[in-house]
Amino acid sequence: MTIVLFLDADWRPLRVAHWTRAVTDLFLGKIEVIEYSRDRTIKAVNREFPMPAVVRVLRRFRRERQAIRFSRLNIYTRDGFTCQYCGERKDSEELTFDHVLPRAAGGRTSWENIVTCCVPCNATKANRTPQQAGLRLRKRPTKPHYLPAVTVKMDHRRVPEEWRPYWNITLDP
Repeated sequence: MTIVLFLDADWRPLRVAHWTRAVTDLFLGKIEVIEYSRDRTIKAVNREFPMPAVVRVLRRFRRERQAIRFSRLNIYTRDGFTCQYCGERKDSEELTFDHVLPRAAGGRTSWENIVTCCVPCNATKANRTPQQAGLRLRKRPTKPHYLPAVTVKMDHRRVPEEWRPYWNITLDP
């Protein structure tokens, strides 16, 4: 799979996407090609075209503030994939979320009453408040004003050479 680095109008990394998205946006006049791949081409019926490697979106977008959707993933993101009782960082498969005030005691499913919890701590707490279970809540749950952007993690040895001038991290081995 060949991916292309998209830059915003201010030349900052915006996202990565499949090369077909870049070609479509190019034909629609939404982007300009900044760098072509040094070793890949697009094979058409009668000829080859250079493969885009880095493109820049031509239009500036005004970012509208959108309400943050309540979801399991957004709870995990808000809490940094960390159990709010024991403080251990876990993979999402090892996490659940917990009602601080149990539903049986009138607790609601809301930003202010749900925290990320590991399975062992959830079993310890059971259907009690943290105080009743002898657990300490690390921070009070609140509705976030924003959530961190999704980060694309790439091994620096696999970042295409054409991206290096635009990538915002140190890429030296």
